[in-house]
Amino acid sequence: MERWFWLYLLAANLAAFALMGVDKGRARRGEWRVPERTLFLPAVLGGALGGVLGMRLFRHKTRHWYFRWGFPLLFLLQAAVLIWLAYIKK
Repeated sequence: MERWFWLYLLAANLAAFALMGVDKGRARRGEWRVPERTLFLPAVLGGALGGVLGMRLFRHKTRHWYFRWGFPLLFLLQAAVLIWLAYIKK
């Protein structure tokens, strides 16, 4: 069970990271964009770290306060939950 949990978190983080890169590429080319709701979905579902890293690496959505503050706050919340889960498992 634990293995599936970590694979799920990896997939959510990779999805969040990749979506930030795809949307930045589309923005540069003036193409159809990924909706902001779609960018937030994998971050809310456990991929906030991937979203933060994608935002920083691709320099994307850094002017929007809800991304600049929302993704890091989601990450802190998710990290706190992981630490709490590790603590209660002992």
